[in-house]
Amino acid sequence: METLYPLPGCRVDRVAHGSAAGVVLGVRMEGTGARCPSCQTSSTAVHGRYVRRPADLPAAGRVVQIELRVRRFCCRNPECSRRTFAERPVRLLAAQARRTRRLATAQCAVAITAGAEAGARLLKPLAMPTSPDTLLRLIRRAPLPSPSPARVLGLDDWALRKGRTYGSILVDLEAHCVRDVLPDRSTPTVSAWLRQHPGVEVIARERSTEYARAAVLGAPEAQQVADRWHLLLNGRQMMERWMTSAHPRLRALPVVPSADTPPARRHTSFSRTHAEAHAREESRSRRVAAYEAVRLRHLVGEPLLRISRTLGLARGTVRKYAAAEVFPERAARVPRPSILDPYLEYLTRRQVAGCENACELWREIRAQGFRGTSRQVHRWLQVRRTARPRSGARGYPGGNWWSKGTRPDALSSPKQLAWLCVKKPSELTPAETATLARIEQDEEASRVVALTRRFCELVRSRGVSQRARPTRSCRPFEAWLGEARTCGVRAVETFAEGLEQDGDAVRAALTSPWSNAQAEGQITKLKLLKRQMYGRANFDLLRRRVLLTV
Repeated sequence: METLYPLPGCRVDRVAHGSAAGVVLGVRMEGTGARCPSCQTSSTAVHGRYVRRPADLPAAGRVVQIELRVRRFCCRNPECSRRTFAERPVRLLAAQARRTRRLATAQCAVAITAGAEAGARLLKPLAMPTSPDTLLRLIRRAPLPSPSPARVLGLDDWALRKGRTYGSILVDLEAHCVRDVLPDRSTPTVSAWLRQHPGVEVIARERSTEYARAAVLGAPEAQQVADRWHLLLNGRQMMERWMTSAHPRLRALPVVPSADTPPARRHTSFSRTHAEAHAREESRSRRVAAYEAVRLRHLVGEPLLRISRTLGLARGTVRKYAAAEVFPERAARVPRPSILDPYLEYLTRRQVAGCENACELWREIRAQGFRGTSRQVHRWLQVRRTARPRSGARGYPGGNWWSKGTRPDALSSPKQLAWLCVKKPSELTPAETATLARIEQDEEASRVVALTRRFCELVRSRGVSQRARPTRSCRPFEAWLGEARTCGVRAVETFAEGLEQDGDAVRAALTSPWSNAQAEGQITKLKLLKRQMYGRANFDLLRRRVLLTV
């Protein structure tokens, strides 16, 4: 029995069946005496006995309870304040514990991995039942891993409450583990941690000015490396800001013919009722009013954050409105597939030939297998008519009709266009290539797209080499930086000025093998742990789970 179920410092006297299909082990301490915990005097004089009933690890899927007979001895030292003391199975049980040390270790491991609520549900069928509150206490009592010096550190932020409360995570990039989690991302907090943990030689970080100042104050000798993913992100954001301001001008450019583009492709959904059109107009009027308010406040020098709080708008919306010279219209969404799509080419040919009778067109495509109603053909035709119908303009958007012109082809949103500009040219589809060719007909757009592509290529093909000299590797970047700062486009010049201010970290990103990718992965695991606790864990508990999770 001792071999299969060892009990350190104890001997099993009996095995019995308990309640609820459990097992009861009758156990007593080995030895004839014990030492007084106060004066360390040995004693063999037994004063009395009592029974402790702690829980232990299960056996063959059955709950195990120990009945430990504990002896109480008399202290023979007359100068000791104790008169009696009990023997303590310190290797098996903690003082006043209701579970063995190994059971507490197993329950704590489950709690760290699955959380308190889920861990309590999991431990019940494993024959180690306990409450969620007990698991929380076990997590808080678990000793944290001893810190080890980190030479290469990854620094990034994470959201405790998105948009309001943010913390910082520090990752040892060589050991692939989290070093610490901080409650905020401010310069004093991060710099104080760096001063308390000397020896950091490289800090890979995002492009936050708070982290840049914290690294200078806390570890002035460390080399800062800007994260390459964030450099690409900043390039796309710069492109999106410029696209937002230039989008009205780019939408007026003609479509570049492409053999891969279907001639009868739908760019907008079929028109809807007057009520929906009126609701869209009211929504647009509210957006225009917000745009004008933002522009007015921005032109007088009011900070964007204050504008956001005063008007109750998102910071991204305020930033977009402030950068747009004219009101940024919403880009047309690509409609979902319709049962009318297979017949659009035929309908277009018939409409160009002069047939503008919706019922007649519907009867013709119904003979070809169309199963829809004539209403769908009416919606398709009403924005393509070249003459007023006999029944008047009722049912047409705004009471108007298109005379002899054609509806302009829709252009992707500024965000989608920015994504196309930062993608590798080899990964673009023929339709995306045609879209970029369309906007590159504008001279300024052609320059901005070319500069953005060159920057993304520099970041991607950095040619990292431990033996390469940084000055030689950064020559293409210096040439791009000089051209971008004098290109005449405000968005690009501002972006280049920001890169120059963080120049050492950006140049290190182009010549160093370190990046912040590991920190992003650790943040993903942190988010998983936070969601396991239903987002209700306080910072202390979340930090412990992150540091204790292997």
